[in-house]
Amino acid sequence: MDSYQLTVNTIRTLSIDAIQKANSGHPGLPLGMADVATVLWAQFLKFDPQDPDWPDRDRFVLSAGHGSMLLYSLLHLSGYDLTLDDIKQFRQWGSRTPGHPEYGHTPGVEMTTGPLGQGISSAVGMALAERWQAARFNRPGYEVMNHHTFVIAGDGDLMEGVSSEACSLAGHWQLGRLIVLYDDNHISIDGSTARSFTEDVLERFDAYGWHTQRIDGQDREAVATALTEAVAEESRPSIIACRTTIGYGSPNRAGTAKAHGEPLGEEEILLTKENLGWPYPEPFIVPEGADQPLKAAAEKGQAWHIQWLAMMEEYETAYPEEAAELKRAFSGELPPNWDAALPEFDGKPIATRAASGQTLNAIIGNNPDMLGGSADLTGSNKTITTGAKDIQAGQYDGRYIHYGVREHGMGAIMNGLSLHGVIPYGGTFLVFSDYMRGAIRLAALMNQGVIYVFTHDSIGLGEDGPTHQPIEQLASLRALPNLTVIRPADAWETAVAWKVALQNRTTPTALALTRQKLPELDREKAMGAANGAYILSDAPDPRTILIASGSEVSIALDAQEILAAQGIATRVVSMPSWELFEAMPQSYKDDVLPPAITARVSMEAGVTQGWERYVGDKGIALGINHFGASAPYETIYREFGLTPEAMAAAAQSLL
Repeated sequence: MDSYQLTVNTIRTLSIDAIQKANSGHPGLPLGMADVATVLWAQFLKFDPQDPDWPDRDRFVLSAGHGSMLLYSLLHLSGYDLTLDDIKQFRQWGSRTPGHPEYGHTPGVEMTTGPLGQGISSAVGMALAERWQAARFNRPGYEVMNHHTFVIAGDGDLMEGVSSEACSLAGHWQLGRLIVLYDDNHISIDGSTARSFTEDVLERFDAYGWHTQRIDGQDREAVATALTEAVAEESRPSIIACRTTIGYGSPNRAGTAKAHGEPLGEEEILLTKENLGWPYPEPFIVPEGADQPLKAAAEKGQAWHIQWLAMMEEYETAYPEEAAELKRAFSGELPPNWDAALPEFDGKPIATRAASGQTLNAIIGNNPDMLGGSADLTGSNKTITTGAKDIQAGQYDGRYIHYGVREHGMGAIMNGLSLHGVIPYGGTFLVFSDYMRGAIRLAALMNQGVIYVFTHDSIGLGEDGPTHQPIEQLASLRALPNLTVIRPADAWETAVAWKVALQNRTTPTALALTRQKLPELDREKAMGAANGAYILSDAPDPRTILIASGSEVSIALDAQEILAAQGIATRVVSMPSWELFEAMPQSYKDDVLPPAITARVSMEAGVTQGWERYVGDKGIALGINHFGASAPYETIYREFGLTPEAMAAAAQSLL
């Protein structure tokens, strides 16, 4: 058995042994794609297990994350800090080998994968980031950003619509450093893909503008030849359809859906090992020399890394500012003067989406890591900054991305950008956040500081009607752990929201912004928005508290005046962010919302779900627990009872 075959079969047997011990997992992909993966890692991938995060490494994304044991076996045999004991603890509590790869949990894992379509789509963002940072940092003789992004994807990845959105853009941008190895095994969970997936995938990718090849994925020489051709293709992303047999080597399950998502069983494992010519019936055997091709690749990668570090030393001398910026960008730190320039507002009513645009214009010059875009709503989202150049094929030095009508693809691409040291922001209407929910969830799970600019945040968008008026979206986004949702009440709160979003480098942030103009509030007090909630207007010994977010805060102020005319002392609390407020000390929260004052009324132009936390069981939450309507926004607010009079009356009823 030659060294490559020994490595391939070690990967296969480690994978099926770990899955059997866990009594859970997906053996089909590791058995079928072991040849492809071994050739990629041993001959093409640039990596250094001693420093898994060095900036110019190649990125490898296992988009078909259910086949995680393939990746864990590769990492172990390549010399990453992943032991055989870790392999034996696959899918167990506290292990470093979770059921699907998790970014930040296992060294060498570039992103969290498993939700199909997300890995390949985020890899588009990684490949774009490499080109963007190359345009930003590379200088003659110093290609400090010069690497590829490789992906293993399956049928499920290519069925999911998000991959179509992202891969269409990859072709449009001509991302020649992106190479996808497609596990073309003709099987999904339900059985043969003939039941639901009969398109010619390569013709589709041809139409996207990709370089396409079809090979036998069990022929390692063919894999190497195809990868050589793909690496040489600089003007188009590449997809290689690797015809494989799912569960390869298993006498009774190879080529069937039974191989996909359940252990083979002790008896079938013995038969599989015998069929593969594997002389070790006992589990978790790594024969001498089994790691040789991958360890040799790691040594080559370390040599590349050393050369890169030597080049960086010269680069620091020749281009000290660029070198410092590159190091800072990949450290996740903001520039020293990142918040030096903030906008000035003139006191006139302004929509918070417009205030957001002005804030962006003010801050982006001091934040060179920021790369923005919109899903075909640039004018509405106010996401483009003055003089910003577009990202286009062969022109990667811009600061703005036109994603087209591809919200989910945008969300996934932004995850890839963020994982590559970029601070991405992207805009669409709040109601369409539903289209990108999967990508938002992954950003939160991976602790990525992605910024979502969600405009047209309520029934306040008016005449477009209920299809475009978000009602449940705020509640839905607030339900997502590790996502900070901020709905500012005026221009100053919007500026504060952007500061918070930029500081949140391990938390994604969703900004919910109005279409309609809002009055300017108190600039000094608005700085309290960073705390999530603050006392905007108060009265001595208040008897009731009015709480609101966003466009309803000014309504609460008007309601306060109505109550004051009736001799009722009232406090108004602006609460732009539940998450920021909950992070504050209890003493601060009790100061803003004293437990003794139980007569509380909240107002938000969305579902009332969750507001009981702040109004209590004796309070009233005013909102919209139904869909909106098509009419001028002033009419809708009046007809749905979101008025100062209604809020004042609710407060009176509690006294």
